[in-house]
Amino acid sequence: MAEIETLDVTQIEPRFKHPTIFQHFDALQEGDAFVIHNDHDPKPLYYQLLAERGDIFNWDYLKQGPDIFEIKIAKKKLGRGEETVGEIAAKDLRKAEVFKKFGIDFCCDGKKSLKEACKEAGVSETEVKEALKHLPEQSAKGRQMDFDSWDLDFLADYIVNVHHKYVRESTPLLAGLSQKIAQHHGPHHPELFEIQHHVEGLLKEMHSHQIKEEKILFPFIRQMSQSERDGSPFSFPPFGTIESPVEMMLHDHDEVAAHLHAVEKLSDNYLVPADGCESYALYFHKLQEMDDDLHVHIHLENNILFPKAVKMEKNLAN
Repeated sequence: MAEIETLDVTQIEPRFKHPTIFQHFDALQEGDAFVIHNDHDPKPLYYQLLAERGDIFNWDYLKQGPDIFEIKIAKKKLGRGEETVGEIAAKDLRKAEVFKKFGIDFCCDGKKSLKEACKEAGVSETEVKEALKHLPEQSAKGRQMDFDSWDLDFLADYIVNVHHKYVRESTPLLAGLSQKIAQHHGPHHPELFEIQHHVEGLLKEMHSHQIKEEKILFPFIRQMSQSERDGSPFSFPPFGTIESPVEMMLHDHDEVAAHLHAVEKLSDNYLVPADGCESYALYFHKLQEMDDDLHVHIHLENNILFPKAVKMEKNLAN
């Protein structure tokens, strides 16, 4: 097997970094890869590459900080027509629940094929496919809704009125329980202090994130939807193109997902210990409820709203 080339991005002049990486990527044959070496997380590059080249690559962290980041970028072998787990979940929320059961990240990491996602999660692709064939009549969240067919302005309103509202209403209780349970049970369960840190980070991130969506991104999506429906004038926003705020929102989602994964691991999948009181049980119940809601919330944005909004803007601009 040929040795994979490593590109040391730290040695490249800033204005030439992304163009140089794109040149290396474009020179790859299908199935080939190279590694980029950097001194910070180059996640914005991921979103730029995705926007400009499409879902034709795999992005795998080999080293993830704090001082050194190395990412293997591989050009996919095309022509297989494989759906990503995000696309599968977008068509049927019941399948998203199957993915969550098997520990497959279908929201923030939804660009992988089912085979790739199963391998990363360490689960049997055969078992997952079998589970996807035997779905319940309804989603565990209630009546199945065809989010993928909704107008984008309606979907944005739904996200605000259902998921944003849920986060805002749940924040005071979770913040209070986080502090209370850590103070009372922390001496015997020190992981609670780490959980508190991640819960506070999560709530703070979601607060600012939702404001940015409601004040900047979603109004523009509504304007585009209106223009597409009635042919009314369309103009680019002050922030340039929609890809800029979308990239920012995707980065926020990654931060939120990191907090969620940490809480799930530290809490042993929200398992209340034998000496846990009723407040302890309520705390973990609310954390799991928040986890479930955010998985759907982020999925709707990452896999349906944002990709369609980017495509809509390009269509309106032409």
